[in-house]
Amino acid sequence: MFHLKEQQTSIKQEIIAGLTTFFTMVYIVVVNPVILANAGVPFDQVFTATIIASIVGTLWMALAANYPIAIAPGMGLNAYLAYHVVGASGGITYATAFSAVFTAGVLFIILSLTPLRKQLIEAIPNNLKYGITTGIGLFIAFIGLRQAGMITADQSNLVTLGNLHSPAVILTLIGLLISVILMVLNVNGALFIGMAATALIAFFTGQLHFPKGFMSFPHLPEGLIISNPFAAFGDVIHHGLYAVVFSFLLVTIFDTTGTMIGVAEQAGLMKNNKLPNVRKALLADSTATTVGAVFGTSPTTAFVESSAGVAAGGRTGLTSLTVAVLFAASMFFSPLVSALSGISAITSPALIIVGSLMMGSVSNINWKEMDEAFPAFLVVLTMPLTSSISTGIALGFISYPIVKAARGKWRDIHPLVLVFAVLFFIQLFIL
Repeated sequence: MFHLKEQQTSIKQEIIAGLTTFFTMVYIVVVNPVILANAGVPFDQVFTATIIASIVGTLWMALAANYPIAIAPGMGLNAYLAYHVVGASGGITYATAFSAVFTAGVLFIILSLTPLRKQLIEAIPNNLKYGITTGIGLFIAFIGLRQAGMITADQSNLVTLGNLHSPAVILTLIGLLISVILMVLNVNGALFIGMAATALIAFFTGQLHFPKGFMSFPHLPEGLIISNPFAAFGDVIHHGLYAVVFSFLLVTIFDTTGTMIGVAEQAGLMKNNKLPNVRKALLADSTATTVGAVFGTSPTTAFVESSAGVAAGGRTGLTSLTVAVLFAASMFFSPLVSALSGISAITSPALIIVGSLMMGSVSNINWKEMDEAFPAFLVVLTMPLTSSISTGIALGFISYPIVKAARGKWRDIHPLVLVFAVLFFIQLFIL
């Protein structure tokens, strides 16, 4: 079913890759409820909804597309929903905001069923694709450094070196050293072994405290947030949430598309600049977004942390299936998952190492041609600095037709690239 031999992998390798991906991204089941709680959504509601959406999207990616990519509610849009949509003009409640998410999800499904999204992936210029992969690598390495406290915010310099004497940073450095040495020695499952070793050190040094009760039963205190699709569409029309739906739709499309390109290229899944089973893969996040809105969570996306599983050897949907099973189990072990995900030093080394691996794509960018190099450079630069994959892609798309036109190379501009450049300009500078 997963064609393990064709992808030169094994059951053991795929399961280890799934474990690695899961533990690098499981923080979302704790962080997402914390953020959406600011919009008034009950913590338990979002916790359960987050896991349900993740299971739906990741299972679809595993069984339909056979890709080692995990789906879950993404960071960024959850904050947008909590702080900018809920409570906006007209007194938007979180239920109304989820109506906008649901509408965007339905539109997303329709768009994924058309050839447009597949053509978009194929229309993205190669140098922008290499820039996306490189930018994602820098972005997740930056996340790892920031979460561990190795870098921190600074008023005068924006970013500065963190406190190297803090126990969290020391633990991260030890975990990073263990993982890098295992990687250099080509040990199978190096990233996961490094994470496990770091967790043990954290436990014995008193930084990791296991809860007295490991298990709790999941529940949805608000029931279904969206029980009538037509009422959800009506909420969007009544409150005029068209710009909100457009923002959800555009950001989700390019977050997932960009991540899929980056992770697929890292895994060697791109064939002649195309992704096999791309339509099935593209339906994963759109379906998960729609289902997630019904239960009460923000839009989903392909998780960039999937690259950690790919670095651990994941090549097929068995990796994603493992992640989905672990998400299902975590629904009953929220205290334990919360304890493990609360120690950033356990997962940060994996993110930093994967970032270094994805940086290899930078060598494929045609730096000798300014009209090819500069848009890719903008993507690479702005992804980590804005903490947004879609913003980096947006600036790359906007700049690409401008520099091409300046050189009189109109024929090099694919019509879809031009269309989305205009849409991104509207979304960034007007909406």
